[in-house]
Amino acid sequence: MASLEYENEFRNKGYNKILGIDEAGRGPLAGPLVIAGVVLKEDFTNTEINDSKQLSDKKRRELYKVIMENALEVKVNIVDVETINKLNILRATKEGMEEIVRNVGDNCNAVFVDAVKLDNVNKPVLSLIKGDALSLSIAAASIIAKVTRDDIMLELDKEYPMYEFKKNKGYGTKAHMLALEKYGVTKHHRMSYAPVYEASRPKLEI
Repeated sequence: MASLEYENEFRNKGYNKILGIDEAGRGPLAGPLVIAGVVLKEDFTNTEINDSKQLSDKKRRELYKVIMENALEVKVNIVDVETINKLNILRATKEGMEEIVRNVGDNCNAVFVDAVKLDNVNKPVLSLIKGDALSLSIAAASIIAKVTRDDIMLELDKEYPMYEFKKNKGYGTKAHMLALEKYGVTKHHRMSYAPVYEASRPKLEI
């Protein structure tokens, strides 16, 4: 369960404005990458906030409201498919996270991030493996990112119902792969991902 253990260690050293960063959407074949940054109030705690993947959609949305009401700062960076294809997903993730730090500016003096090494940040950075399950700040960011991205995919589902984005959120489920084979790719699919590229290639008839 996410806690304030790491936050309290940093606060004891004088870092009282901690920015937690996490993303949603590194693995899917379609849709944007969404990165969120959250600075929580020092006296804020909530035992229900945890890694967004461990929560139901209903609970995530309830906690989304709680976080938005209690955060000192919330920033969201939506990285489009064109950028992902151009940079590759890891670089797009890093640059998107570093942009969040720049946008928050002096409203944070330390950065917690889930498992990603940030190279171009001039503040103390703590990169935690499974950080969204350990740090309340990162967990809060994971919830903001996940709910934001899910809502984007629900809108895309209205435009492209055949891909079942409402259910799979762009991940390569069996139904999604069958739809790619039948209907081809959309502008929202990541051509830099092998399954999408393969689905886009002309099929030779023998």
